[in-house]
Amino acid sequence: MTHTIKQLITICLLLFSLAANAQINIWEGTTCHKNVALTPYLVEGDNNPAVIVCPGGSYYWHAMNTEGHDVALWLQANGISAFVLRYRAATWFAFVTGYRYIFRGNRYPDPQDDLRRAIQLIKERSTDYGIDTSKIGAMGFSAGGHLVMSAAELFDDNDKPAFVAPIYPVVTLVDETCMHKRSRRGLLGDNQTKNQTLQHRLSLELNVTDNCPPVFLVNCKDDPTVDYHNSELLDSALTAKHITHLYLQYQTGGHGFGASDTKGTEECRQWKAAFLKWFNETIR
Repeated sequence: MTHTIKQLITICLLLFSLAANAQINIWEGTTCHKNVALTPYLVEGDNNPAVIVCPGGSYYWHAMNTEGHDVALWLQANGISAFVLRYRAATWFAFVTGYRYIFRGNRYPDPQDDLRRAIQLIKERSTDYGIDTSKIGAMGFSAGGHLVMSAAELFDDNDKPAFVAPIYPVVTLVDETCMHKRSRRGLLGDNQTKNQTLQHRLSLELNVTDNCPPVFLVNCKDDPTVDYHNSELLDSALTAKHITHLYLQYQTGGHGFGASDTKGTEECRQWKAAFLKWFNETIR
């Protein structure tokens, strides 16, 4: 099958899924008057596992295709219901203007609140969606990886994801030697980037808990965007706490390949098969 035909099939599946599974505003009917979209990609049947997909984008924007809808289609094709979350991010305007020196805008804890609400909503509608509430996990990429891992560490037990898969994640907000400063600014806001309390609270390597759920962690050593030491810091922290996890570090692949069949390298694209194997052995 040629690459062009594969792309056409993927586009058709995406359009079909978007039409069949209308977006949900997770905050509709609540006191939070925000519009945050959750798009379901459901597997037929009952008691299916589910993954909430959180695209990356430095907490400013969203890589909605490669790290969002494409990921959901791949999970759905492998018997895992998926939900793509367009969590609140700072936006391009905030990146360019720095208006959050004066106005609040979107910032912590907005993305975390959105993920928590998405988990709660899927549990509330689990019968309609055919979801096993004990197997609702979260997968995130880059800043989205930071988001899902922060949920594993900071959420109350009832709201924690059952497992998380941070892929080439942002991890530290305190280690100046490897920190992704744009993501720190995107999450904390322009006037809070030096807030040491927030920096430490949201540095993942400092906040692994004894009841952290299982973790599937992936990155590449040649990542030009998020220094590979981020994932090494998290791996060490998980190991020190004896948390069930698998850490795969590839030599090549860079950053931002998501679920693409063409981006990155042949080596790093092995992560999808590795995740399914880990998932079937550890979670399912």
